[in-house]
Amino acid sequence: MKATLLVLAAGLGSRFGGDKQISHVGPNGEFLMEYSIYDALKAGFDKVVFVLKSEMVEAVKREVGDKLAGKAEVCYAVQDHSTLPEWYTVPEDRVKPFGTVHAVLAAKKYLTEPFVTVNADDYYGAECFEIMMRLLPKMSARCASMVPYILKNTVSENGGVTRGVCNISGRKLESVTETGGIIPKDGKIVSDVGEVDPEAQVSMNFWGFSHETLPAMERYFEDFLRRIRPEEIKAECLLPVMVNDMLASGSLEVLAEPSKDRWFGITYKADKADIERELLKLHASGAYPQKVLG
Repeated sequence: MKATLLVLAAGLGSRFGGDKQISHVGPNGEFLMEYSIYDALKAGFDKVVFVLKSEMVEAVKREVGDKLAGKAEVCYAVQDHSTLPEWYTVPEDRVKPFGTVHAVLAAKKYLTEPFVTVNADDYYGAECFEIMMRLLPKMSARCASMVPYILKNTVSENGGVTRGVCNISGRKLESVTETGGIIPKDGKIVSDVGEVDPEAQVSMNFWGFSHETLPAMERYFEDFLRRIRPEEIKAECLLPVMVNDMLASGSLEVLAEPSKDRWFGITYKADKADIERELLKLHASGAYPQKVLG
């Protein structure tokens, strides 16, 4: 079946201090997103859509997109204020993007088949793409999917992170709770709200949707814009929150099948060296060719 990988790469990277999405971390200068693309193509995906800041487009096209010629269809979308509804007025001092729901909608004209979202600055492993290819044929306007990860496989030693802690029953997602300040401490994992089970399943923005869900996502995002106050200049419309609200309203069900792979990503500057070491190990093990996308 046809399947699209939607690479979300328009975030600010404020804790990293720059555009972490286009930071060279692989042994041959690869971006982290190249590993997700490689694993997705290997699993059977045939289209890649990038959601970018305008100033990133040329670099991503030159260093990633052009390598995909003959391997997959490639599209580029820009997440900026021009893709907001005409009736909405952006506060003058608003700098932060409007979140991952808006990022998906910025690419909606390219999303004509089932699609999977990934963060450009995250490494997911190969298993999740294989799982998702089994789940995508079941997607519909009211049915989505996700691949959760085990919390202990997703924490950073370099600072607190936010995870969507999932309540899953019978391979269906019941709810997802955004939980901040998660960090390993004294052999445990703690958060802003207390200790968290290290075996808890968490969302890493690895969602599968039918393109038929886009109208409902658009309505949800417009409702979000109507609710936020002008002084809330950092408010974001996030995929896990949207999914949780749709679950609560009964307008969406979400199939969930976990991955046991270790996730890692770039949040803090200190994460970069850790990731470079992990990728060297993966190349040495034969998990990836010398040049990931050739």
